Amino acid sequence: MSQEFKPIKEGKVRQVYDIGDSLIIVATDRISAFDVILKNIIAEKGAVLTKMSRFWFDFTKEIVPNHMLSTDAADMPEFFRTEAFEGKSMKCKKLKMLPVECIVRGYITGTGWESYQKNGHVCGIQLPDGLRESDRLPEPIYTPTTKAELGLHDEHITFEQSVEILEKLFPGKGAAYAERIRDCTVALYKKCAEYALSRHIIIADTKFEFGLDENGEIVLGDEMLTPDSSRFWPLDGYEPGKTQPSFDKQFVRDWLKQNPDSDYLLPDEVVEKTVAKYKEAYELLTGEKYE
Repeated sequence: MSQEFKPIKEGKVRQVYDIGDSLIIVATDRISAFDVILKNIIAEKGAVLTKMSRFWFDFTKEIVPNHMLSTDAADMPEFFRTEAFEGKSMKCKKLKMLPVECIVRGYITGTGWESYQKNGHVCGIQLPDGLRESDRLPEPIYTPTTKAELGLHDEHITFEQSVEILEKLFPGKGAAYAERIRDCTVALYKKCAEYALSRHIIIADTKFEFGLDENGEIVLGDEMLTPDSSRFWPLDGYEPGKTQPSFDKQFVRDWLKQNPDSDYLLPDEVVEKTVAKYKEAYELLTGEKYE
């Protein structure tokens, strides 16, 4: 009989299992919006996200090392070689995760646009006058947040506050770690956003998470450039001055805003359209047919 494993950590959409020398991170078919786990299951979503993260980890490993070891079930304990985990699991290095979410914005949209309309700032960063909704920024901006516990909201912080947070945990190293994750975040975004444009997708913004390996080196962890952690827009038809159609869960957020009495239950057609959008983004970005 194969050994049974229990999650050591469960987030809104992911489960983490400790298998001794490494971790298994499972992207479930759950979906969240506005920090709430919706009542629907989005079939195949976890597998699409795992495949997409794998693609990006391979694509960017020269910029910064990442935690991915394998997505092949043969490299995992027998417990994970079942239909429930098929295609959704990634074997990863163990990291000491840093309590800062690294957000980078290449276009002005969402909460950034709301903030800009009020005072011309986004997370304390002064932007040029006259920007329209969905405009490309002159340069990507780094707007970190805290990493909140499940059920709580992340809070925007300045770069200087990120230094303070990391300095408390790692005396004498906080500034160096904060600078490294900022610089990696912007470099990753620039490389991937340029590539995505060649595939007719705009990456408007995204988030990364980093940790320390056993040698104290910064390593990219968590997921990478999935529709759950990023805003993807089709390049065809892109028109600043309004909200853009998207390949990500913005579609779900918009439906929920329009249906405040839904009790976080999506109709079937929204579920089907959501997973179709995820698959379409995967195929456009990778050039591979989703199997």
